[in-house]
Amino acid sequence: MKYTLLACLLLPLSLGAQISEKLITKAEKTSYKETSSSQEVVDFVEAVKAESELVHVESMFSSKGGKTSPVVVMANPKINSPQAAKESGKILVYIQGNIHGGEVEGKEALQILMREILFGEKQHLLDNQILIFAPNYNVDGNDKLGENRPSQDGSPILTGERRSGEDFDLNRDGMKMEAIESQGLFANVILRWDPDVFVDLHTTNGTWHGNQLTYAHSYLSAGDPATSTYTENTMLPAIKEKVLEEYGLHFDIYGGYSLRQAWPPKNLYTYNHHPRYLVNQFGLRNRIAILSETFAHLKFYDRIHAAHTFATEILEYTHTHSAEIQAINKKSEEASIHLVKEQGGKVQKGVRFQMVPTGKPFTLRTYDHYSYTDEEGKTKYVRKPNIINVPNVNNYSAFKATTEATLPKGYLIPAEFVAVVEKLRAHGVKIEQLEKAQRFNGEVFMIEEYQLSKRRFEHHYMATAVGEFKEEKKRFPAGTYHIDLAQPLANLIFYLLEPQSDDGLLSWNFFDDFMGKSGKLEQAVAYPIFKYW
Repeated sequence: MKYTLLACLLLPLSLGAQISEKLITKAEKTSYKETSSSQEVVDFVEAVKAESELVHVESMFSSKGGKTSPVVVMANPKINSPQAAKESGKILVYIQGNIHGGEVEGKEALQILMREILFGEKQHLLDNQILIFAPNYNVDGNDKLGENRPSQDGSPILTGERRSGEDFDLNRDGMKMEAIESQGLFANVILRWDPDVFVDLHTTNGTWHGNQLTYAHSYLSAGDPATSTYTENTMLPAIKEKVLEEYGLHFDIYGGYSLRQAWPPKNLYTYNHHPRYLVNQFGLRNRIAILSETFAHLKFYDRIHAAHTFATEILEYTHTHSAEIQAINKKSEEASIHLVKEQGGKVQKGVRFQMVPTGKPFTLRTYDHYSYTDEEGKTKYVRKPNIINVPNVNNYSAFKATTEATLPKGYLIPAEFVAVVEKLRAHGVKIEQLEKAQRFNGEVFMIEEYQLSKRRFEHHYMATAVGEFKEEKKRFPAGTYHIDLAQPLANLIFYLLEPQSDDGLLSWNFFDDFMGKSGKLEQAVAYPIFKYW
């Protein structure tokens, strides 16, 4: 059998010539000029399943284009069901690639890593953990091959499109959950398997820095801080140090800077805190999550190598620290429930946030620049080929609440708001109905202004409610939906249902029909979701 030198370099030495040709990826076979189609990923997974006794395969969904996204469950001994996984007591780590169809490095890296875990030198990673890989999440976007992004310097030759077959950005769909892919992910992975760790593999959109890969933890908003803090301060720094020591690769915190501010840069800015981004939402779910962004300006095989290295070392870390991670998640879950029980009706939590510096400046590794003055007297910059370290850069990856609301004991939803209830249940929220009429003390939000954005975003004109809370004692009839907030997803429910939330169901137009499309109010209108103490 013949394959390229580059392919040989990514194969574990222990495999040698014994590897099956079916287990060589499209990228490897083409010397990293091409990326795998969705069908080629399915074929690879089928080959893995046929040749390994440690693999269980499920389908996450059938896309608009009729394509499937295989979910590969690897365990030793083999695990066939979430119940068996739970009974094993092992940590579950879920890693997905290709949420954006032009960011294919994770898809290729996960296939290679899957092969190494099942047939090569990394089988020890299954000693005490269950690994779930979904290499190709955006199956329709993957196959819409077109010109590559300019920042990727033509390698591979062609990639797919960022958006899904239904024209959704799947990494903006975490709260409204409209896309087929999102619904499949939540129903068949997040709720079905309940992973302890979630890893999302991306490639940057062209941001220049001096690292092979950048990363982020779940940005803290209304969630319990335990999982986010551990990931940011303990887990990721340890992986960063090991990667540099063992591979000579530079990984660091995600972000970008603007030359319009100054050179050298003084500030690095991350992306938003919103839980519509899947990594952020996992913080509200009391789970650890990591964003991976390979450096777009590297060659394709170097980007695959960076993603492969990061995923490998994450799994080495979870292998070594599995009990610690499970304890952190459990602590976060218990703290979220305890806060509702002990402080419900008393404590305030953020529902809208602004980006602020962490207060811990760091050294930024980035490309050097020349400056010059153009004919109009403006300062311009030219990037140099050498990389420098810029000290004392402010890291804007913290978020401060600008609007807060009282955390209640629970919520009451009128029976007619079935769409709201169905969406909450799709997130995993436990909801009951009142068997008989009851009175509750709490507060209602009186909406004085209801505004729709003039700019369309993800098929929506997002809504904002302006008003104030008013204390009230109210009787609710039998059949009213009742949410006891003392449950594991308390912080997510709070973010979804609060009327002032910047990423809740009101924001995503779930109450437009109730409010009226114009948003013009002659008098204050009571938000229909009641919060009680």
